[in-house]
Amino acid sequence: MCFIVTRNNLLNETSPYLLQHADNPVHWYAWNNDALIKAKNENKPIFLSIGYSACHWCHVMAHESFENNDVANFMNENFVNIKVDREERPDIDDIYQKVCQIATGQGGWPLSIFLTPDQKPFYVGTYFPVLDSYGRPGFGSILRQLAQAWKEKPNDIEKTANNFLDALQKTETIKVPTKLERSLLDEAAVNLFQMGDFSYGGFGSAPKFPNAANVSFLFRYAKLSGLSKFNEFALKTLKKMAKGGIFDQIGGGFHRYSTDAKWLVPHFEKMLYDNALIPVNYAEAYQITKDPFYLEVLKKTLDFVTREMISPEGGFYSAYDADSEGEEGKFYVWSKSEIKKILGDDAELFCLYFDVTDGGNWEGKNILCNNINVSTVAFNFGLSEDRVKEIISSCSQTLLDTRSNRISPGLDDKILTSWNALMITAFTKGYRVTGDVHYLNVAKKGISFLEQNLFVDGNLFRTYKNNNAKINGYLEDYSYFVNALLDVFEIYPNSKYLQHAIQLGHHLVDHFWDEENHSFFMTSDNHETLIIRPKSNYDLSLPSGNSVSCFVMLRLFHLTQEKKFLEISTQIMESQAQMAAENPFGFGFLLNTIYMYLQKPLEITILNDSNVEMADFLRKSFLPESILVSVSESNQLDALVNYPFFEGKNFDSKATNVFICRDFTCSLPLQSIDDIKKSLR
Repeated sequence: MCFIVTRNNLLNETSPYLLQHADNPVHWYAWNNDALIKAKNENKPIFLSIGYSACHWCHVMAHESFENNDVANFMNENFVNIKVDREERPDIDDIYQKVCQIATGQGGWPLSIFLTPDQKPFYVGTYFPVLDSYGRPGFGSILRQLAQAWKEKPNDIEKTANNFLDALQKTETIKVPTKLERSLLDEAAVNLFQMGDFSYGGFGSAPKFPNAANVSFLFRYAKLSGLSKFNEFALKTLKKMAKGGIFDQIGGGFHRYSTDAKWLVPHFEKMLYDNALIPVNYAEAYQITKDPFYLEVLKKTLDFVTREMISPEGGFYSAYDADSEGEEGKFYVWSKSEIKKILGDDAELFCLYFDVTDGGNWEGKNILCNNINVSTVAFNFGLSEDRVKEIISSCSQTLLDTRSNRISPGLDDKILTSWNALMITAFTKGYRVTGDVHYLNVAKKGISFLEQNLFVDGNLFRTYKNNNAKINGYLEDYSYFVNALLDVFEIYPNSKYLQHAIQLGHHLVDHFWDEENHSFFMTSDNHETLIIRPKSNYDLSLPSGNSVSCFVMLRLFHLTQEKKFLEISTQIMESQAQMAAENPFGFGFLLNTIYMYLQKPLEITILNDSNVEMADFLRKSFLPESILVSVSESNQLDALVNYPFFEGKNFDSKATNVFICRDFTCSLPLQSIDDIKKSLR
């Protein structure tokens, strides 16, 4: 009977993560009124478990504890047990991650929190082994101790919960405004650079994350300062990542993070957001260097997404699990004997290039990585470099085809608005540097998918699955989507994209803005009430909703000259600039926005891009401080003439004209690359 109730509680959910737990003997509830009312009516504490479908340690805790009948029976008797997918409910996750950081100095997933019936936390941690080990209590012991304390020491629990709540509320304090000036970027760049690993790139030691926004900031600061060492470090980081095991060498796409400093051994899940954020770095690296190596990595990543992570309707799926057949990484690793059997005479060349050995480089198997140049392989085998590249390409495709017959890691096929918006941005950047119209079409189809499926009565929703959109959109959903609309608008300036972006920009101001503290709330003013109304300020694995909102407000101002947009963008920057300078690792995206603001954005318009060489020169130039709109047809401009950005600019059907404006001053029409270069200087 208990088993059936559990299935009924989670089987109605659409989240693949929640559905993974539908068969647990734990009487799980989703976060809903039924569960919260039950806790109050029965005066039971809540055990809240937060994770996501591709989380390896979430699976481990599930197998050890939540599938254990004895543990489950105790949980069912003494707690109301709630499962939350942190990707569906980032507000709940944000609140209790902050509590975990207050209590332990760190957070992560699975997140395990014990709450009073009114949602106040009194005990928190991440992964707990089921049994006591290394002098630490196991999950079973913790359950027993807390159940006993709930019955015997309620005043102590209430005091602890109130202390946590007080500390949590203090995290949302008013920041003292800081004057926006160049010295903030100088301080941030030096502080970030000191965190760098100069041997292998990236920041800090193992585990090592991609930190895309921080790489982009180093590119911008190098341009601002003229100091090449910042570019060199960022480029080294991208090259080491692309040659390491964190990059899927034959299938394309990046794994979540590296467990070692060398980028060799990844945590094998593939998240949509990583494969949206990281390609932008490689597009920028190509713009700076014109090295086709970076372009190839970008293309392999975007092609992986279109091959394996896109729905027939044009939306993007969320993630691939790290595990298959119960083993982490099994889908991606190889033995040398297996490769020799598949590739035959070409195997030795392939194995030399990708560091494949008989003993393997990870648990007796081989994670493909590349630490040798094509020229060295060519010399060793007496072949031309072009022939070596052909063999590597052919062998890679053969192994990819073979791998496709293996049992694949689980796919989290829910579609999240914010992550989809990031992916749309990545495809627009891919189009800019490759000129591949396929990438532009994928981006446009992604916009259409979100507009058709995630909007209900003018409001944006968070998640979509099985033809069902649900959960009010969060700040990141709105802000990322506005950013995606503007990115597509810049390369395909249909006025509807700009109109929609402006409409949603006003929606952000009307429903998310905190006038007193000069920042945006994570949730709208009609969202479910939680113990606090959370905010998202830190740029970590994802850029914060505040940072992206700040960025889009700045862009919208330059397109529309609506002063409210500039006022809000400036207030966010001023309220957080000093923190960003002192702790740049957590504010990379905001620092990029401050850079753009201080540089006084270039407003560049290409009218009639029939001169492909001129248009490509601009699209493939590293101009991170620019708003670059390319108008192909006169009717596009006709629909935009009422927007200040396009005032006084005329379309010539016989010639390509480029206008470059800065600080309310515009150039004459430019008709050659040399003239453009002079104006940019």
